[in-house]
Amino acid sequence: MLTLPHGVRIYLACGATDMRKAIDGLAAQTRSVLDRDPFAGHLFVFCNRRRNRLKILYWEESGGRGRSK
Repeated sequence: MLTLPHGVRIYLACGATDMRKAIDGLAAQTRSVLDRDPFAGHLFVFCNRRRNRLKILYWEESGGRGRSK
C-alpha cells in the first residue's frame, strides 16, 4: 500500500516503456515524453509492451524511488 501526501498527482505514460530502464532512464523519459519534472514529488507510471508489468517512479526528500509489479 502506498500512502500519498495531499496534492500528489499520478501521471500515466502512454505507450510501451522499456522495462530494463532504471530510475535514471525513467526520469529521462519523464522529462522527454511527459514533459514533467521527475523530482516534483508526483508519481509517474510506466507499462511494458505486453501491459503485464508496471514501474512507478516517484521522488521523496530522501531520494528517488522506483517500484515494479
